[in-house]
Amino acid sequence: MIPEIGEQAGAIWHILNANGEMTLAQIKKETEVSDFLITTALGWLAREGKINITKSGKSVKVSLK
Repeated sequence: MIPEIGEQAGAIWHILNANGEMTLAQIKKETEVSDFLITTALGWLAREGKINITKSGKSVKVSLK
């Protein structure tokens, strides 16, 4: 499972690099993987200090640092 999370973290990083700030829904649409894999990959990127996560109302947005 760890290799899958790492691969997805890399894929999300590349998506954010190409598109800029995105919502969780937009990331899910782009990656087409489970919510679990997206959130664990985002946790991986957050722990490494690679992303910013902001919440505005019900919307959560993610961007690269």
